[in-house]
Order: sequence, then C-alpha cells, then structure tokens
Amino acid sequence: MTRTLVVTNDFPPRQGGIQTFVAALLDRRPPDSLVVLASRSPGWERYDAALPYRVVRQRTPVLLPTPATARAAVRLAAEHRCDTAFFGAAAPLGLLAPGLRAAGVWHLVGATHGHETGWVALPGARQVMRRIAGGLDVLTYISDYTRSRLEPALGGRTRLAQLSPGVDVDRFTPAADCVPVRRRHGLGEGPVVVCVSRLVPRKGQDVLVAGWPRVLDRHPGARLLLVGGGPDEARLRRSVAAAGLGSSVVFAGPVAPAHLPAYYAAGDVFAMPCRTRRGGLDVEGLGMVYLEAAACGLPVVAGTSGGAPEAVRDGETGTVVGDPRSPEAVSAAVTALLDDPARARAMGAAGRAWVEQRWSWTTIADTFAGLLEP
Repeated sequence: MTRTLVVTNDFPPRQGGIQTFVAALLDRRPPDSLVVLASRSPGWERYDAALPYRVVRQRTPVLLPTPATARAAVRLAAEHRCDTAFFGAAAPLGLLAPGLRAAGVWHLVGATHGHETGWVALPGARQVMRRIAGGLDVLTYISDYTRSRLEPALGGRTRLAQLSPGVDVDRFTPAADCVPVRRRHGLGEGPVVVCVSRLVPRKGQDVLVAGWPRVLDRHPGARLLLVGGGPDEARLRRSVAAAGLGSSVVFAGPVAPAHLPAYYAAGDVFAMPCRTRRGGLDVEGLGMVYLEAAACGLPVVAGTSGGAPEAVRDGETGTVVGDPRSPEAVSAAVTALLDDPARARAMGAAGRAWVEQRWSWTTIADTFAGLLEP
C-alpha cells in the first residue's frame, strides 16, 4: 500500500477553500496510508484528536519551507516509510521536494489552486514556481484557466494533471433545512438571493449591492443574504446604509462549514459576480461556491474571473455575466431568474445533476488516488 506524507500549511481547523479541499481529499484515503505535517491554528488539538490518521503540528502558525520544516518532513517520511508525498499547496512548500526525494520518497505531487497564477505573472515568483515544478513528478491544477496560466511559465518541467475540488453531494442538497436560517435572519416569504464568499472586492458583493435597487423595483419583498466576513464588510455596510437598503440586505457573517448547506438552501438564486483585479494577479481559480450552490438546487449568477465560467454551464445551470463590474448587467441577470421561477428551478435541477456527475468527491477521490498511485 502506498503511504503518503502530506505537507500542508492549509489544514483545518483553520477555515478556507484550500483547507477544505485538502481535508476532503484525505478523508477519502485509507487512514493508515497517511501522515500529515501541518501548522498550528486555534483548536488544532481537539480537531486532530478526532482524525483517524496521524497529524504532526510544527510549532508555528505558518508552515514554510525552512530547514526545521525540511528536517521534520524527512524524519516523518522515514519513520512512516512514506513512498509518496503530497503538498497541499505547492507554492512554496514544494521547495522541500528535492530533500524528500533524496531521503527516499520516490513520487511527489503538488497541488495548485488560484494564487499560483499570480506567482507565474511575476518574474521572481515565476522562477520559484519553476524550481518547485522541477522537483515534482506531478503538479495539479484546478481549472483549464489555471492550467493556461501555469503551463507556458513552467516550460514542461513536470507533468500537469487536473485535480479540482469536489462537492459533498450528501451534505450540499436541496433537502437541506433552511427554515431556521430564514427565521434567524428575518428573510420573510419573499425571494432570497444568496452570496456565500469572503467579503473582498474581487467577489463582487459591492456590485450586487449597487444593483440591488433595480432588483427591488421588480421584487420589493426580495432579500440579499451576504454570507461571510472579510475586510470589505465596513465599506459594504456603508453602501447599504447610504442607499437605504438596510431592511433588504442581510449580513449573516462567517458561517461554520457544517451550516453552509442550510444557507445555500435558504436562497432562490445564488449570485457572486466575481471579477479579475490588479492586472490579473487577483483572480478566481474556479469558484467552488457555484458548484455547492448548484448541488443545493440553485441557479447561479457568476462573473467572468479566471476559471469561474468553468463552474457554470451558461444558460443551463446559470448565467455568466459578461461584465461583472456592471450593476445593471448583474441585476438584470438576477432579476431574469426571479421573474421566471420555473426556469430558475429547471436550472437548479440541471446544476444538481451536473455536480453529481462531474464534481462529486467520489469522482475527485478516484482522480487523487490515481495521482498518488501511478
């Protein structure tokens, strides 16, 4: 049996998309085939105690490719006779790969997400990514968009293979009980547009708010439910107050992963009009929230940033807004779905079927196993 050393800074209980991705991949591997080297975050002792595999935490909140981390990785690989290694995020921890190979780990895989597309756009960081790729047998990518950015910069230094995040279709389901969420946040009986994401400019909550009066013109009882926290919250709240939208825009704050399906299910439409910023350095790698929403039976409204359009079948499971910076365009896409509930429900059903077929963790886990056991 292949035994794998997992080296990752991104690991629960710290929350985030990469953390969720890595943990879900490991949940579907034989427990005795894994040992994890990770950083510490609040609550790690309790979290690790419930896991079926061993986790070793370095005494640091951020795991970097330092000599101490390199020694710990080599020691664990030898102790557990690991023949493969997986880097939860290849940049920068993939720099440890040559040392592990020299210590007898013969097959090394590193994952990329979205931020690496920014790395390869900058000369110094690009050289680091080329070094990382040269030390790995496989470098994974999450979308065709991220591959298109990575491949030219890496110059054939390693094999590229797709490993996208997946959706737990047993948790994210139209049957999720949304009644407590609707009651807690006073959403009433009108239509709800939900956005689940960090509150940062790239995600487009500001455009949703700017276009919201146009939605209310046609659907006065509608509510906009913003789920998540982030540095843009204060600015968004000021915009809501200045426009007099306080009664129709609800800030739910951060929500624990276990409760997210109910928040999706509380909506009639999901909207996150993400946009690319900073000359392409701030970009959406894929957009798992679109797939989670689709799994819950919602039609989605997406932006054009990076790989986001790959998480939507435009016109079938939702709408990709060509100009996600335009409040008029975004509000028109949202309103069109609220105007035609039958079409919205059909899109939601199509999205659910697509996620079950293409994006379920069962499918992704089989892909991951094939990458670790070539």
